[in-house]
Amino acid sequence: MTLMAVRSTSRMIRMRRICGYGTVISVMPYMLIKIAWTFGLFLPTEEMGEADWRAINATTAVLAAVGILLATAFVRPWGERLPAWLVVIPVWVGTGLLVPMLLLAPVLGPAAMSRDEQAEASTDLWAYEQTFVMISLVGVGIGLPLALAGYARARWPEALSGPADPGEAPGNTLALQTTVARLLAAGCVALGVVKVFWAAGGEAGLDAGSLAHRDMWWHLLSLSTGVWAFAGAWGLLALTSRRGPKRFLIPMAVSWISSGMLFSYSLYGLLTNLGTKRPAPESELAHLLAGQAGTVLGVLMGMVILLVLHDRRRALRGAA
Repeated sequence: MTLMAVRSTSRMIRMRRICGYGTVISVMPYMLIKIAWTFGLFLPTEEMGEADWRAINATTAVLAAVGILLATAFVRPWGERLPAWLVVIPVWVGTGLLVPMLLLAPVLGPAAMSRDEQAEASTDLWAYEQTFVMISLVGVGIGLPLALAGYARARWPEALSGPADPGEAPGNTLALQTTVARLLAAGCVALGVVKVFWAAGGEAGLDAGSLAHRDMWWHLLSLSTGVWAFAGAWGLLALTSRRGPKRFLIPMAVSWISSGMLFSYSLYGLLTNLGTKRPAPESELAHLLAGQAGTVLGVLMGMVILLVLHDRRRALRGAA
């Protein structure tokens, strides 16, 4: 039994290293391209030379650098000594951004290139740049969560393993978790219905003068947000009711990705639309409400997850 545990630990350490260093290598082209665009080099369109786009590219370059630091922290001994919040917050946002994008990359990548070609982008160099960007996003979308899984299993084993119902420790917050989770699940379902309705071609809440801006990119992102909102509602209810899968990992992973996705994509959409003044198909009120709803839901879902993990740690340690 001890030999099996040692082998399992060895495989986990090896996976952490491969995925961590693979993430660093994958994200390098993305960061370098974003740095170049920030300084006005190799721009595919004149629009991206404006100050608002340069600010966005600079921000994403910084995020890429943070991703490199996190991936390195996941495989080095000093990474396990970092404060928990310094690891959890950027990883929560990062997995929320990258995992849903990873599933859409095979379709969104060609769609983005087609859209930029229609916008008279520099197709020769731009095609290579977009290819590197998509490779980087796919690489980090696969490598970073797997490296995180190995890191979390070593530092916070109760977050990934064990039964869905670990029992109840004295002074737990299960009643509060259940009440808040039900309210948030209702909000997620409502947001999901709206997003899926728009993705399916519904026009209620959209600006009649901007309907032409509903391209494949917009439809797929709307559908993705709706699906992840539904998934988050299920995951949150499964975590707090302790019904559903017997293992804790599935609802935990779904809730984690969903909450991060709703927060990061909603906030990014609001900032991008405000900063670049790009026309959105949604009316101003609908765009603001949907964005604010996703941001608030994501944050509150994350807080419920923290309560669940806190009680779970106490219950597991009490049973040991």
